[in-house]
Formats: sequence, C-alpha cells, structure tokens
Amino acid sequence: MSFSAGQFALLGLMAFALTGLLTWPIRLLAIRIGAMDKPNLERKTQKEPVPYLGGVSIAIAVTALAYAGVVASDFTKTNFPLASYVLIPALAMGAMGLIDDLRGLPALPRLILQTLIAIAVSLVLINTNTVGVAFDDSIINQGLTVFWIVGICNSINFFDNLDGGAAGTAVVVTLGIFYIAYNQGQESVSALAIVTAGATLGFLIWNKQPAKIYMGDAGALFLGVVISVLSIRVNPGIHPSWKSLALMPILLAVPILDTTVAVTSRIYRGLSPLTGGKDHLSHRLVRKGVSHKVAAILLWAGSGLFALLAIGIYNAPKTLGTPFTYLAAATWASALITFLRVPSED
Repeated sequence: MSFSAGQFALLGLMAFALTGLLTWPIRLLAIRIGAMDKPNLERKTQKEPVPYLGGVSIAIAVTALAYAGVVASDFTKTNFPLASYVLIPALAMGAMGLIDDLRGLPALPRLILQTLIAIAVSLVLINTNTVGVAFDDSIINQGLTVFWIVGICNSINFFDNLDGGAAGTAVVVTLGIFYIAYNQGQESVSALAIVTAGATLGFLIWNKQPAKIYMGDAGALFLGVVISVLSIRVNPGIHPSWKSLALMPILLAVPILDTTVAVTSRIYRGLSPLTGGKDHLSHRLVRKGVSHKVAAILLWAGSGLFALLAIGIYNAPKTLGTPFTYLAAATWASALITFLRVPSED
C-alpha cells in the first residue's frame, strides 16, 4: 500500500514519542557507565558533566520505525532494500561514533573508516540507480557521492557544539527533504525523512538548553549518513538539473557554513582542521553577546530561511529558481564573511 499524509504524520509522531521515552533510560545508563562529557577542555561550554549517548535513542527509534513502516507497506519487493541502503551504513557509522564516545578514536582512522563506508554506500546507490540527480560519468558520481557523505557526516558532527543546535537544524533539514520527496512520490525517502525528523525532535526535548544529554558522535554520525544519503536519493525533478542539484546544499547551508568557518579559521591559524576549538558559529554568536539559547534559535532560524529558499526553488523553478539560488549563495557568502570577522577565540 501507499502511505497517506496522515500515515506519514503518524510515523513522525511515533518516532517523536519513542525517542522521547527511550532517551530517559539511555541517559541513566550513560550516567551509570560514566559516559559523560566533562567540562575538562577549554572548548567545553557546559559547567557540569553531561551524558552523551543520546544518539543511541535516535538510532533505535529511526531504525525500528523505518523497518516497521517497511513491513506495513512492501517488505520484500522494494522498500526493504531501499531502507537498508540508508540504515545499515548509518548504523555502522553510528557504531564507530559510539566507540569514539566511549573509548576515543584518533581523527585519521575515523576519517578512513568514514571514507570506506561512504565508498560502499556510493557503489550501492550508483549500481542500483537510486541516485536522484546523477551525471553521465559514473566516476564523477562516485567521487561526488563519497565527498558529500563524508562531508555532511563531519559537518553534522562538527555542528553539534551547542545545546539543541544540531538537533533542531536536523529537524528542519529532514522536514525539507520530506516535503520534496513526498511531493515527488518517493515513499521510501519520505518515510525515512519524517521518521528522522520526529525522532530528532523527540531528542531535542532533552537536548535543548540546558541540555540533559548530548547525542554524541554516535548520534551525529548516524544522522549524518541518514541525511546525506536521503539528500542524494531525492529527485526534485527540476530542469535544468543544476537547480535540482542546488537544493540539497541550500537545505544544509548552515551546517556547511559552520564547518567552512571552523576549518578556514583553523587553517589560517596553522592548526589542523580536525582539532577541536571554540571557533564555530555558536561560539562566535556567544562572543558577540548572544545567549546560548538565543544562539540555538538563530541557527534554527537560519536553517529555516535556507529551507524556505530551497522549497521556493522547488515549487517555482522557472520563476524563482535562478534568483533564489543566487540569493541563497549571496546570503551564505555574506554570512561566511561576517562570521570569519568575529574573533575565533576569546
């Protein structure tokens, strides 16, 4: 059967409720085993230790409800492998993040593992012809797919540096993906997007300022794979194809901006881009006198603005496509320059 709008809404509500319920016992487990983010580094902004296994609740809820939706719709023919192409690599990446949360992993091995998982995903997507907008050259498709998956995974992970900042932005992005996929009749992508949006919103109840739990690398990397793969699989159906290709970077403009600002700042100061620091968008907003709560709201609002631009391009590609794409690019570039002018450290 095909899902109705009401059934998609029910999936999202179930994901919201399940994640909200799961986060409490997972928080207690994290405290019991000592999985705590302690304010022992200069870049830490919290005053007390905060448990950081919240991403486990997101992963459990998304995986359970996505497969439940598969069973309810078309278990054997189409949707099961389509869901697995997203969830299995997301769980693998999340497991790597969980190990990093609990024991710590050096940056280089982490990047190598991310790249290997991204290569495997890109091979599956290209060979099964499930890339939404593809070039004629398979090598280009392969390279861009790997770059996009690794890049977005790290962007979401880097962006998770403020209570509620990454979670709220992920809700906005996945709702944008759902809107486009639903209108295009891409049921599998729609279901995974709305389940992810609901689950992340359920986690946000616990993660908003002041955060009672963090998603950790496990949650950020799980979400990074889900969001990056869903964005690759969405086919907006806009011609010329460059307008379709522009939608996903616009939807993810704020996390990409955060990573660009931090990496540019570190390279300029002669530091490794993979080192931590208080040089993200949230840190720079706080240095300008904005509270942590307001900084999160501003980041959500920025994501909402870019989501509206992307939806405007999708709904009216002939009249709004080109000017809205230029507007999004100009807004992003202006924000980049503005944030880079704010001191990177106190």
